[in-house]
Amino acid sequence: MKALVYHGPAEKRWESKGDPGIEHPTDAVVRIDTTTICGTDLHILKGDVPTVTEGRTLGHEAVGTIVEAGTGVVDVREGDRVLVSCISACGRCEYCRRGLQSQCTSGGGWILGHLVDGTQAQYTRTPFADTSLYKVPENLTDEQVLFLADILPTGFEIGVKNGRVKPGDTVVVVGAGPVGLAAIMTARLYGPGRIVAIDLDESRLERAREFGADATINSSSREPVGEVEEITGGVGADVVMEAVGIPETFELCCELVRPGGTVANIGVHGKPATLHLETLWIKSVTITTGLVDAASTPTLLKLVAEGRLDPTPFATHRFGLDGIMDAYDVFSDAARTNALKVVLSAS
Repeated sequence: MKALVYHGPAEKRWESKGDPGIEHPTDAVVRIDTTTICGTDLHILKGDVPTVTEGRTLGHEAVGTIVEAGTGVVDVREGDRVLVSCISACGRCEYCRRGLQSQCTSGGGWILGHLVDGTQAQYTRTPFADTSLYKVPENLTDEQVLFLADILPTGFEIGVKNGRVKPGDTVVVVGAGPVGLAAIMTARLYGPGRIVAIDLDESRLERAREFGADATINSSSREPVGEVEEITGGVGADVVMEAVGIPETFELCCELVRPGGTVANIGVHGKPATLHLETLWIKSVTITTGLVDAASTPTLLKLVAEGRLDPTPFATHRFGLDGIMDAYDVFSDAARTNALKVVLSAS
C-alpha cells in the first residue's frame, strides 16, 4: 500500500509500505475512504512530539470500510462503513470506565499516527475495534462525519464541557482555527448569551461569525482585554477557551476571565506558559486542561444524523489521497490558503 511516512522533523514521504494485518483478536483492518490532516501532524513534523519515531505512518482521523476483523471483534464486521476515532480505547480499564479513554492503560489512548501506524494511508490497523470504531449511518456522507474523528469532540469536550458553558454565559474563544471553530459550533448547543472569537486573521474571524460567533475581535488591531471588558460591562467572560497553544494566548485567556469563571485550555503547547497565581487565586478562577477522550462521539454523531450539527463547512480543500503532499503544503500555509481542513479521498 501507499502511506504518508514520517522520517524525522520536517521529513515525510508518500511511499510504499507493507499492508497492515490483524495483530490482536480485537483489531480490525480498515480501507481508508477519506482522511484528513490535523494540526497535531504539523506539530509532529516540527519535532514537537519526540515519541513519534521514524517510519511511522501519520494520521489519526478517517472514514473507511472494514476489510478484515479479528476473532474477538463482535460489534462491527467486514463491510461496515466506520468512523475511525483519534482515540483508541479498550473500554475495560479503570480510565476507560471513567470516561477518560485518552488515558487508557491497556495500550489505547492517542496511538494512531503516534505510537502505531495511522490513517494517512490506503489501509490502517485499528486496535480495540469494537470501542474505537463507529458505524456511519447510511444517510450520512464521509464529510458529514470525518471531523467527528477529532476536532469536533476536542472542541466540545475540552472546550465546552470542561469550560462548563451554561445558558446565558459570555464565552470567549481565543483562536479561530479548526478546533476553535469546533468549540464555537458546539458551544451554541448550550445556549450561551454571546460568543466572542479572538484571532489575528480577519478571514478566520469571518469564518468564526459563520460558525456562530456573535462578535469578533481582531487582536492585531484591537486590544482584547478592553474589548471584552466593554462587552461584559467590565466583568469579564464566564468561560474563556484557549485554542492556539502558545504562552501569550494562554496568558491572555487568564486576563479575560471573570472572577469565578473558567479558562479551558484546548491548544497543544510546546513551550511553558506563565501561570499568574498572584492574580488568579483571589479571583477563584478554574483552569482546565485535557486530551480529548472522544467519549462524546456517539452523541455528536447522533446530532449530525438529526441535522442539529453540520460539520461540512470545515472542509475547504479537497485532494485525492495520492495528492497528500500537496495537501500538506496547503494545510500548513493556512494564512495564505485560508485552509481549515483538507479532505483526502481514495477515489
